[in-house]
Amino acid sequence: MFLSALELRNIIESSFLPKRCQCTLSPDLSMTVKVYGDHETDRVELVVTGIKAERLNGCREISDLLAELRYDLEHNPAHQPVVDSRVKTH
Repeated sequence: MFLSALELRNIIESSFLPKRCQCTLSPDLSMTVKVYGDHETDRVELVVTGIKAERLNGCREISDLLAELRYDLEHNPAHQPVVDSRVKTH
């Protein structure tokens, strides 16, 4: 992995501001991203698990992942929590 876990988390989490985003990285480099829509109630709008962090080696891969996550978030019209466990390859 090109970036440290802390750097990667900071990039991903800050990209969803003003929403709150939580990014966790497991020892096997599998990442989970949660995006919260409401600061007062911590309502979860998106959960994606199984992201392969070892493939996030540069700006393009990170940008592609963020675009996919934003697409998933925006195309959830009812703003119901979305749990996506497909393995992201970016």
